[in-house]
Amino acid sequence: MRRKILFQFIALMLLSGCQGDSADSAVPLPTAPPATSPVSDLVAAEQVARAFLDAWLAGDFATMHGLLTFRNRELTPFDDFQAYYESAQNRMWLEELEYHPHTLSGDGGVLKFHYDMTFYTRVPGAFTDANRLLHLVLDPQVGGWRVAWSEADVFAELGQGAALLFEAQVPGRANIYDRNGRALADQNGRVVRVLVNNERIPDREACYQVLSEILDKSLTDIVELFELRSGADWLVEAGILEPDAFIKSNDRIKLDCGAEFRQKPTRRYNEGELMPHVLGHVGYPDADQIAQLQAIGFNAETIIGKAGIEASMNDTLAGRPGGRLSLVGSDGRRVRVLSDVSSRAPESLWLTIDADLQAEIMRLLESAYEREGWAEESDGASVVMMDVTNGEILALVSYPSYDANIINPFPTIGREQARRALEELANDERTPQLNRATQGAYPTGSVMKGLSALAALESGIYDEATRFTCIGSWNYGGDVRYDWLLGGHGVMSVQSGITNSCNPFFYEVGFRLNAVDPGLLPSWAHTMGLGQLTGINLLPEEAGNIPTPDNVERSTGLPWSYAHSVNLSIGQGEVQASPLQMLRMYAAIANGGYLLRPQLVRERGILDQRTPMAERDVMRDAKLDPANLAIIRRGMCDVINTYSGTAAHQFTYSPLLEIGVCGKTGTAQVPEPAKPPHSWFIAYAPAKEPKIAIVTMVETVGEGSAVAAPLTRDILEYYFFGADTISP
Repeated sequence: MRRKILFQFIALMLLSGCQGDSADSAVPLPTAPPATSPVSDLVAAEQVARAFLDAWLAGDFATMHGLLTFRNRELTPFDDFQAYYESAQNRMWLEELEYHPHTLSGDGGVLKFHYDMTFYTRVPGAFTDANRLLHLVLDPQVGGWRVAWSEADVFAELGQGAALLFEAQVPGRANIYDRNGRALADQNGRVVRVLVNNERIPDREACYQVLSEILDKSLTDIVELFELRSGADWLVEAGILEPDAFIKSNDRIKLDCGAEFRQKPTRRYNEGELMPHVLGHVGYPDADQIAQLQAIGFNAETIIGKAGIEASMNDTLAGRPGGRLSLVGSDGRRVRVLSDVSSRAPESLWLTIDADLQAEIMRLLESAYEREGWAEESDGASVVMMDVTNGEILALVSYPSYDANIINPFPTIGREQARRALEELANDERTPQLNRATQGAYPTGSVMKGLSALAALESGIYDEATRFTCIGSWNYGGDVRYDWLLGGHGVMSVQSGITNSCNPFFYEVGFRLNAVDPGLLPSWAHTMGLGQLTGINLLPEEAGNIPTPDNVERSTGLPWSYAHSVNLSIGQGEVQASPLQMLRMYAAIANGGYLLRPQLVRERGILDQRTPMAERDVMRDAKLDPANLAIIRRGMCDVINTYSGTAAHQFTYSPLLEIGVCGKTGTAQVPEPAKPPHSWFIAYAPAKEPKIAIVTMVETVGEGSAVAAPLTRDILEYYFFGADTISP
């Protein structure tokens, strides 16, 4: 604890041997000690004063109490003494003290110790109470100096009947907007605070009963709130009423409790189902969060971010409390202001997400599920779009969604309706609260072939001229694996292998990479960000899994073999990745090999005073050979632009052909044999100067070319040309 005790005290009196007035013969001193008190008594008094204040600094109330006069200790038992100090310190949010002694004055058996005290508090800040007095008397009961204590020794005005009052200034929570300024979360919801003056309750028993009934709290909790946790003269916030409940019950509460009512703004999510996985929700703090909140001026009733952007950016959105600490007379008049600190204004956030694009993607998914009847087979889907030049996330959709408003403590749709919706959400086997875009971990199927091609080219084992004849199957020592196209694709290169998504070509890639080095393909997967977090930070995510010789043997007890590498080359086996991971990898293929940190918050600030947040953050430069990237890009562009491309038939009449779209289909088998495969499609556009990349992943509905590809086409048509151009 900081202690700064500077004391300029008494010099010894030099007494002359001559007759006369001793005051005339004394050397001038900074203090005027009593003529009748010997110097030894003054030193002893000083020691008692210092010991008392030192004990206060240390929070040692027992020592403080022991230094009081016998009469003080009789009148103010230790428990009351300690409670008085702790109550005062709690009201001012005290953290530590520092005192600066000045002089000792007085005469006879009463002395005054003059000093300044600086109070360091969490919320009101630091303030100094100057020219304080500590009274000391010679106590015959103990035969020495003791502190003649009163409430005035905390603050002078307290000895005159005043009370400490802290008036908190808690800022309202700031808004969240999309990149174009569309309000996504605001404080325009309304509830009513029920305030009751604890010393002016007309009928206490009836009041407790009606509050218990209306606020849905136990009678024990109500009694504890008023009689144990609140002072006798406090204005107690008994609880919160929703508007409908207020209209029905305010007369009863006012009659029995003499209550006052004040409106309170609450969190509201406009279009609550649009992006709950991104925005998250707010709520009361958990028990292990309360101490940290109290340390900065909030309390256990503070509404904080509990998930998503609301939680990860809570400090920005919530600001910091300020307040005024005053001494107030019994008549309510403010006697003295000890400290007045402004709150730190909360800052709004502008996301990188385009809400209109997000809404259109959600509409397209809902329409497809309803039209195609996918809900019988598929639990959900996800779509993410990223700016490949800077990592900004333009859309992040996880389907099915849910209304974030139902999780708020004061739901704008009403508590009863919210309760029913929460029950439905908890019982929904599709797990709508799972953010499938960042937390979903899936086999990747053929979208992994872009990585396998990259590893083959960058390792030098393959080049542009390498050829492989695809006869429809691949065989090694009796291990026969088949192509998705009966009869095969004929002679394939790396480029055409991507375009045709030829399985035997990539079986051979995985086999040959493994023969050179079993860790080669897994190593390139890690280089391109798979099997690890993307760094999005503001949202929870799964790292997924890339099988390696080490972790396969550790988890299964079986040695690594060529089969693991062959499976990995086409995104099957033990491989697990999130849609965001795969998108980030393909964005790197589009932008020249830079793995970017996905960005969700574009700006923060107040009104027009904004600070950019979404700065381009290159987490890794994979240092890829431009010639090798060109081969992979041509193969992806041909997926859409050539007759043999696996998604060409989905883009035949699309205006997207004018700007050029390059992509890769993926069909990933799932462990359950009766289930259809996951459907993947990843694309970037425009072809010549890539700006955006997009991933669409639909769980257990069929092939990537049949499901995810047309959905992606419709989304890109909306993004580049508007809603009226979406293909029929």
